Amino acid sequence: MSQLSNLQINGDRLWDALMEMAKIGPGVAGGNNRQTLTDEDGEGRKLFQSWADAAGLTMGVDTMGNMFFRREGTDPDALPVYVGSHLDTQPTGGKYDGVLGVLGALEIVRTLNDLGVKTKHPIVVTNWTNEEGTRFAPAMLASGVFAGVHEEAWAKDRVDAKGKRFGDELARIGWEGDEPVGSRKMKAFFELHIEQGPILEDEDLDIGVVTHGQGLYWLEVRLTGKESHTGSTPMPKRRNAGLGMARVTELVHETAMDFQPSAVGAIGHVEVYPNSRNIIPGRCVFTIDIRSPSKETLEEMKARIEDGIATIAEAMDIEAEMEVVGHFDPVTFDKACVTAVRDAAERLGLSHTDLVSGAGHDACWINRVAPTAMVMCPCVDGLSHNEAEEISKDWATNGANVLMHAVVETAEVVA
Repeated sequence: MSQLSNLQINGDRLWDALMEMAKIGPGVAGGNNRQTLTDEDGEGRKLFQSWADAAGLTMGVDTMGNMFFRREGTDPDALPVYVGSHLDTQPTGGKYDGVLGVLGALEIVRTLNDLGVKTKHPIVVTNWTNEEGTRFAPAMLASGVFAGVHEEAWAKDRVDAKGKRFGDELARIGWEGDEPVGSRKMKAFFELHIEQGPILEDEDLDIGVVTHGQGLYWLEVRLTGKESHTGSTPMPKRRNAGLGMARVTELVHETAMDFQPSAVGAIGHVEVYPNSRNIIPGRCVFTIDIRSPSKETLEEMKARIEDGIATIAEAMDIEAEMEVVGHFDPVTFDKACVTAVRDAAERLGLSHTDLVSGAGHDACWINRVAPTAMVMCPCVDGLSHNEAEEISKDWATNGANVLMHAVVETAEVVA
């Protein structure tokens, strides 16, 4: 890489691509609603394909809809270096979460093309299907199938809130490929992402070198009591599922606080039945999200919450059911790939720090089948999964430059 120490991506072109993609599936408050396998997702995929075609890349699509665009290396038998993220968004998502990683990867290829730089190993730009998991749970669904974590048939049977199957929707938007999922082999995988946290901005740092990822559990809880009139039911005779949910909310918060500084937990999606102003809730369905970089801590938190819910339900004479709807263990990223990211930041003169990712990413699953690392750039106020999510052009450019140097070093420049 010494001869390419000043290699830089075209930051204006990357930014323009981000803004152009953001026009597809606009949100109501300046962000995006481009949920997986919607018409908007299909439109975003077509735009991405058109850009990749123009860059001379060859497309492959597997049976989970994962998109792969290959730039050939000088050695056709050398294992490719993969780089990318996801184009799908939350219902009220920002313009950069995931998208920066896909379009930053595309910008690497565009830059190498502009400069006539060749690599021994092919480079493959990747868009993973349904990273967010907001429409079809769990998150990182297609990369999970690729890595052998989930069965493909099970994944395609996931349904959204309207009862629509993942497999049917994938076929409907025209992005179900014929390539067997998980059949590709990688030399390495790199993913660029906004931090989704405040550390880099607060400490005025350019780059996060992601060394680990938190593990998580998503628990779905169903509490069943008895619907009754708010005004005429005596307080001691109530079987209030809503009150039970409130007490579980406190339990989750207290559990996370007991495992500081690294553990987190909260109640997320909530459904209350019958959701009427003068009826005591007879049923509540809600999700719990707990995370920690320590597997031992994560398991202890889960056990404490499960025991606590059982105790609450017994005391209140309500029924409780719990189901694990999402889980992965804490992740340790590949040392050599992490070093490549750190060295790239130093080579470019960018300030950096090691980070533990607080969110799940496709890289967490791909790390099971290939050496993997992540690059992070700051985001304003650490805000993400929100239409107000924001980054600067300089932050995006710095992140993509570090990504490029790590990828090109791993793909081996041919003099």
